[in-house]
Amino acid sequence: MDEYFNIIQFLRNAVASGASDEHIKVGYPPFIRKNGFIKKTNMPIITKEDLDKAILEIAPIAIRDEILTKCDVDFMYEIKGCSRFRINYNRQIGLPGMVIRNIAYNIPTLAELSLPEILNSIIQFPNGIILVTGPTGSGKSTTIASLINQINITSSKHIITIEDPIEYVFGCKKSIVSQRQVGVDTKDFSDGIKYALRQDPDVIFIGEIRDQETMEAALKASETGHLVLSTLHTNDAVQTINRIVNMFDESNRYLIRKQLAETLRSTVSQKLVFSEKDNRRYPACEIMTVTSTIKDYITKDNTEEIYELLKDNTIDNMISMNSSLALLTEKGYITESEALSNSNDEPELEKIFRGVYQGTKAYYD
Repeated sequence: MDEYFNIIQFLRNAVASGASDEHIKVGYPPFIRKNGFIKKTNMPIITKEDLDKAILEIAPIAIRDEILTKCDVDFMYEIKGCSRFRINYNRQIGLPGMVIRNIAYNIPTLAELSLPEILNSIIQFPNGIILVTGPTGSGKSTTIASLINQINITSSKHIITIEDPIEYVFGCKKSIVSQRQVGVDTKDFSDGIKYALRQDPDVIFIGEIRDQETMEAALKASETGHLVLSTLHTNDAVQTINRIVNMFDESNRYLIRKQLAETLRSTVSQKLVFSEKDNRRYPACEIMTVTSTIKDYITKDNTEEIYELLKDNTIDNMISMNSSLALLTEKGYITESEALSNSNDEPELEKIFRGVYQGTKAYYD
């Protein structure tokens, strides 16, 4: 008799091993991702029957019909005392598959994540938009959760989250936290934002800005006196601004640039750098705070000038990606070669290593 694939035990073992993600596909043993690297397990090959049984074991009854009729379905699962899991059920060459992200119960602090201290200051803005950006798997969700929890434990506010699906779960500390899931508690992101404005919010977290309609709703919320936090799949501040502007027709882009210049407060672009010495990953961040100069650059579509400002700025709570990599190196978290392999401008970083550390060191202290 073939060995039964126990999805629950597999997930328990994966969490215990320190994995961040699991990949299950027909015809292969399960894979895990640990410290950013995909590894094949030595488990038996997964059959279609294994996967069909596994999905029925963990999928909520309410969405089982969707699994039979749709190609992609997202949902959450929880093993009490172990972890929460964000699960994407999908099809590959007509066969079912699952990609699973582990969501820890504990929400780490900025210090525990080795993130810059200046992030504590950007969440002090009373209104506007803060965007945390980076590729998939760069730690955006964890950073946002840490920022929201910092507000939760230090300020008396009403925080509304609109997510698809809900990942980290927040208890009410000094603030009230209301979490709404798209498709369960609200129709979609733009509807969730519209109705959130009638629910006495101070802070609104939008799980992801995916389209023009959601972006318009986010801009409106920030203009009406709320602090809006969200994520985008972009690599730096300039790419983030351009992505937002390009969501709109060319005839509207000047007005959008003006609107964005007035509402954007900060962008935090993040990547995770693996340290062989510590066998873990550290976040490197480019942090842009919108000053009057940057407002002007955004309005006049001179966004490329922002790169130079980030490199040279030492007083406006900004840090370039290379400065962040250099600081992680100086602290001994990563090596110079690990930093250089993650840099988008290696020649500039090599110059920094030759003795010219930018004046951003205190932001990590």
